[in-house]
Formats: sequence, structure tokens, C-alpha cells
Amino acid sequence: MIRFGPQVCGSLDESSRREWLVTDGVGGYAMGTVAGLRTRRYHGLLVVAITGPADRMLGLVALEPVLVVGDARHRLGVDEWSGGVVDPRGNELLVAFELEDGVPRWRWQIGDIVVERELAMAYGRPAVGIVHRLVSAGRPVRLELTPLSTWRSVHGERFADGDPAVESVDGGFVFERAFRVAGGAWQGGGSWYRGIRAREEAARGLNDVEDVWAAGSFAAELEAGDVHELTAAAAPFDGVLPQASEIVAGARKRARDLIARAAAADDIDAQLTLAADQFTITTGGRPTAVAGYPWFGEWSRDLMTSYEGLYLATGREDEGREVLRTSAATLSEGMLANTADTGALEYNTVDGTLWFVHALDRHVATADDAELADELAPAVEQVVEAHLAGTRFGIGADPADGLLRQGAAGWALTWMDARVDGEPVTPRAGKPVEVNALWVRTLAVAARIARTPEKREKYAALAERAQASFVGRFVRGHGRGLYDVVDGPAGDDAAVRPNQLLAVSLPDGPLADDETAARAVVEACRPLLTPLGPRSLALTDPAYAPYHRGSPAQRDRAYHQGTVWPWLVGPYVDAARRAGLAAEPLLAPLEAHLADWGVGSVSETADGAPPHAATGCAFQAWSVAELLRVRKEVPVAATAALAAR
Repeated sequence: MIRFGPQVCGSLDESSRREWLVTDGVGGYAMGTVAGLRTRRYHGLLVVAITGPADRMLGLVALEPVLVVGDARHRLGVDEWSGGVVDPRGNELLVAFELEDGVPRWRWQIGDIVVERELAMAYGRPAVGIVHRLVSAGRPVRLELTPLSTWRSVHGERFADGDPAVESVDGGFVFERAFRVAGGAWQGGGSWYRGIRAREEAARGLNDVEDVWAAGSFAAELEAGDVHELTAAAAPFDGVLPQASEIVAGARKRARDLIARAAAADDIDAQLTLAADQFTITTGGRPTAVAGYPWFGEWSRDLMTSYEGLYLATGREDEGREVLRTSAATLSEGMLANTADTGALEYNTVDGTLWFVHALDRHVATADDAELADELAPAVEQVVEAHLAGTRFGIGADPADGLLRQGAAGWALTWMDARVDGEPVTPRAGKPVEVNALWVRTLAVAARIARTPEKREKYAALAERAQASFVGRFVRGHGRGLYDVVDGPAGDDAAVRPNQLLAVSLPDGPLADDETAARAVVEACRPLLTPLGPRSLALTDPAYAPYHRGSPAQRDRAYHQGTVWPWLVGPYVDAARRAGLAAEPLLAPLEAHLADWGVGSVSETADGAPPHAATGCAFQAWSVAELLRVRKEVPVAATAALAAR
């Protein structure tokens, strides 16, 4: 359990910067702040994935409670308006927030009256259940709930443009034929709440106001121990909606089952297991993962980088097997599709395909799944042969040294992929260090699983050559670590970045078995380290940006120029372990971060400058996955058996 008391809850600054998230397993979610203040356009109690996680609509925005005691009305909601005024300020009556079994719980107190709210989503369908319970009271009280509603893309806003179509139905209403809300005694009517403000959008340089529809109210007379249940579900909704209490109970049971299946060693493993589950979804009949909440959809690079933590460290190998199969089916010209956020498959990454081969090998080794290796061996061979011949965006093996080059005007193809006005901030054209570490790894995997002795021999020789070339080209000597890019348009790039950690951390990495070289890499990256993970660029570099804040362009320029990336703690810890150095104490600050921002999860990024305030997505797949992975140290015992086939 993660718990906050009245000092955090009662402070709007403290409670509104901490966000909670629950998900439905099909790409939708409910999300907000501990305070109840909506600080993002993405916050809401029913966010529906229409055709997939890249196509989400916001429906039920909020449910504003009022507790009527005699003649007094106590408003428990929190709203900020376009002028900056916050009214009501119900968080001042909030005495506790808890996250237990992945279910958020709020508790308000007015004298001897205590009321609490629990909220969960049904698994496998876009439906949310919200339960209010009168925990204690010396007399009956009246609970009134005003549902704030809209129907618009999570990435935009909506403004009053005539009254929306709201149909009263038994026990509630249907909003614009898009979603239904059922909660018992319903009084129709409604009006626009104009000028609701989302302060985090202003901080991101975006529009921060919109209008929402207050669609009537639900009401219930309660005595101590009584509950009120409300369910909201997206169309199609046939028959009676599920009871909110059943949704909450089902979410708790599923959480306990997930923790048991993952064989969580402690409370942090258990919480990270639940956090990992928030990203794993099924859409279009296939399993996949969301890269981050609230604004990312599917990204194959993130999925494959996160694969071990999301699937292998949580005991979900069967599900992971289908992820690898369906991902392999997107191969084209030896490249894995990276995104489908625009409605079509996009092949725009040099490393996502190589991460796929890494994920496959880790799956085969961990799950002892030689059958899948045989099945996907042709896919791996296709990857290798296409990269040897050359594929999109100048991606191909250099015949001179066997290393992998990449680069095309206007594209940023590595994980450092930010662009401003169509121009890449870090194009890294040439031969990036982590790409070539992954390339050596890919060739080694191909040599193990190739279908014929001739191909195994061929790929093994290519891996050996690429590794030798890597050592000859990337090692800077005198303990200075590795170049970030070699053979670029301006020559070799000696910028100190954490990418070089992959050369040591990866199984089959070009320096994985060289403890001296591993120590040099770790020493070179040590100045990058912060409590939340490595910075993406050295403090001493002229291009270093200490803060990841401001307008979209300002944030993108800083994204990989000093911003901290928690997912890189995984490669750092692995590299330190291979260098014979103690690394476990480095995890403690990230474990504490579970209560800092995205409650129970790990953020996408953080400022490079102290105190390293979290930025980006509050809930990020590879940040969670890598922390969970290195804590659990997924075994590799089956690797030798596979190599002997």
C-alpha cells in the first residue's frame, strides 16, 4: 500500500502533482491527481480507446461529490478556473489517499463524518466503477454527485457549442450515444462549466482551458456503512451495467493473482508488477503494450526494450510469446514496424528491430522455449540479411568493417528521436554505439538459432568481425569509455552519453566479457548518474540542457540533451555488475520515486538539474520494466542449452 495523510492531501501543491492511474486492459484508462484536481487535458474517469491506444476519447471527466449534512453543503471536488481561482477546494477535507492492490481510495472527514471513494476499471472492457461508502456518521447524510462529461479526443479540448445530446435512461443517462452512466436516483438537467483550467497544459505551452457539461446529478441518503455505486461504460452497452463494487472487487482479486504469478519477492516487486500490468493490453485481438500514459500509444521500440520487465519478470511468458509472434509479422525489408499512431504502420527506427531480436533471445532463454526460436528463426534471418544488404534510411552493414550505419536527412532513427520543426535534435548519423552493440548481439543470436549449419557459421563469423571492429573503432582508450557515434558526417562523436552502457550490459555485448573495458565504460558514465537514473548528456557538454520544461519545442530540444531517463538505470546496473561493482544501492531512490509523482509507477523522464523533478509521462513502460527487471535478475540458464542445439 502507498498512503498519504492529511498534510500531503490538504496541500494542493503536494496532492495535485501526484497522479494515479487505473487501466482497462484494452488501451483505455482513468487518471487524475490525489487532490481530485484535473491538471491535464488527459485526466478523466473514463478514457476510451476506440480503435487502439493511439485513438482515445475522453468521456466521463469527473464526478463531483457534495456531502449534505443538515443545512450545510460540503463540496469535496476540486476545480481550477481560467482566472486561476481554485473553487471548490475539497482536498482540504481529504485526510487520506491510499493505493492498495492497484485500487485508489480517497477518504474525506468532516467532524465525525467519514466518507470514502474507491475506483477501478473493468478488465477487458471500457467501464469504470466508483464506490462511495459512508464509513462513519452520527446521523444520516445526503450524497450528491454531479457527473462532468464531454466526448472529445484526449489530445484536444471542447468548448460550449450548443447543448450536447443527453438521454435520460433508467438510473442514469447516455451522453451523445458514446457512453452511459448508471448510479441510481438520477435528476436530469445540466449546464456548461465554462473555463475549466488544466494547469499542466499551461506549463507545457499548450491551451489550458475547456468547457465541460455538468449533466444533472445523482443523489442518495446514506447512513453509516451504506454505499453508493456508480458505473460508467462506453458503447456498446447492452443490458445492465456491471456493479461498481464487483468491478472494484474484481480488480483487487486480479491484482493479487498477478502478484502471485510474478512470485513478487517484496512489496516493491509487487507494486512494480501491478505497474507493469497497466501497460500490457490487448487490442485488435493481439497482445501489445502502451509506451506511456497519458499520451503515448504503441511503440515497438519501447515494447521490445520493456519486454523482459513486462512479460518475463512477471510470469507472463505465454502472453509474451504472442507479442513476439505478432510483432514479427510486421517485418518489412528487415525492419519491425515501430508505431501505428498515425493509423498506418511506420518503419522509422534503426534499433527497434534489434531490440526485438534481443527480446526473442531473452524469452527463449528464460522460458526454455526452443520451439519459438525455431518458429521465428526465419524472421531473425530476414532481419540480418536485410541489414547486410541495406534497407530504409541508409541502414545497413558497412562492408569495410561489418558495423551498422544509419542516417537520412530529416530523420532521428535511434531512441534519441526528438525533432523540432521536422529537424532532428540528435540525428546521430553514422554508426551509433548502442545500435552497434545491439547489432553484435543480433548476429550472435542469429548464429545460435539459424536453421542450417552454414548460416550459423556465417552469422558467427559476422558477429566476431563486428565485435572486433567495435573494439577497434569505439574504444577511446585511457579509460575514457566509448565514442557515442563513429564515422558520422563530422567524424567521430565523443559526447559522453549513457548509450555506451549497452556495449557492456547486453548479453553478447561487444564488451560484456571484458571487465576492464566494462569498468572504463561505467567510470565514463558515472558523472551522468542521478538518483533517478543517468542523464542523457554530460553536464560539461556545451549542448547540455538542465531542464526538460516549457513549450513543446523547448522540451524536445532538451529531451535527449541532459534530461534524465530512468529506464537507463537497467543498463547502468547491468554494466556495473559486469564490471564487478556494487549497483543495488542505486535502485533505492527510484523505489522511493514510486510515491513521488505517478503513484505506484516510474516516470518517463526527469530534469537533469537537482532536485531532478519528474517530467514527461508520469507512467512509462520501460522505466517500470527496467527497474523491475534488474531487481528480479531474470535467469539465463537455458542459453547454453539453446547454443548446443
